Amino acid sequence: MPRFLIDRRATLGALLASAAAAAPFSMPAIAQDDPLPSWNDGRSKQSILSFVAAVTREGSPDFVPAPQRIATFDNDGTLWCEQPMYVQLAFALDRVKALSNAHPEWKTQQPFKAVLDGDLETLAKSGTKGLVELVMATHAGMSTAYFEEIASDWLKTARHPKFKRPYTDLVYQPMLELLAYLRANGFKTFIVSGGGIEFMRPWTEEVYGVPPEQVVGSSIKTEFKIVDGSPALFRLPQVDFIDDGPGKPVGINSHIGRRPIAAFGNSDGDLQMLQWTTLAGSRRLGLIVHHTDAEREYAYDRTSHFGRLDKALDAAKANSWTVADMKRDWKRVFSFE
Repeated sequence: MPRFLIDRRATLGALLASAAAAAPFSMPAIAQDDPLPSWNDGRSKQSILSFVAAVTREGSPDFVPAPQRIATFDNDGTLWCEQPMYVQLAFALDRVKALSNAHPEWKTQQPFKAVLDGDLETLAKSGTKGLVELVMATHAGMSTAYFEEIASDWLKTARHPKFKRPYTDLVYQPMLELLAYLRANGFKTFIVSGGGIEFMRPWTEEVYGVPPEQVVGSSIKTEFKIVDGSPALFRLPQVDFIDDGPGKPVGINSHIGRRPIAAFGNSDGDLQMLQWTTLAGSRRLGLIVHHTDAEREYAYDRTSHFGRLDKALDAAKANSWTVADMKRDWKRVFSFE
């Protein structure tokens, strides 16, 4: 694959907000004696179970009252598949193609020409400026309601290039079980993602059981207007907030107002969230999903263009974070297996 991604923050700065509809959220019945049936027995599973037992058992020195049981989850690569590219990026590229007939100038104007030609090498050379130009042409200049509609329509019909399934089928079954297990034990679960907040909020409750008010993400600026007598919010071609890397603790503080006691990620973009959560001097849980299964999903870490896991992998060892090895620790990856 060509080196398409300049860096994660650059891409997220460009792909700031979308909206989508998704398959209904469903959880299979969880055996009473095993709340995490898709996890193999081992160190990763045990670290989760022992942590939850310690912080929820009254009288335990690690007991945490229910209002303070906050758990934050990255989305891309932690809750659903992020390869071979971020879903928002796939949406943006398809959106360029869909709008191209109304913009004949794009046939000769970069970076649009590169998208239409399928020339990812040239698109990569356009850098952050090119990505921002693409996204502002396809994501801004419309009402939030209309943007949600077009993104929802796309997600209903788009298919993953490897699995040939809707992207919302490609959520990780072990993580769905983990979300449900935490909520059953008094935790409030939040998504804290570099992805667009308006991309996620319309469907996270159905897919993950996480309501829109518990989603933190990147955003572009919006403006209130009265159009034909009706109030509306319009998306402006300006960056508001990037919820990635050091932005994640800032977003958590701003949107949630409580420091998490558990955080789950998969890449260097989650490093500061894991540090903010776990380096607090009391019982905390930090977990990294390590993609090691090329057969059932993908295998990648330190050199990946998407979801690079390098500094955070080293920090996991130094800080005693749990590293969940997908190939070793998960009995299955997706519900359809």
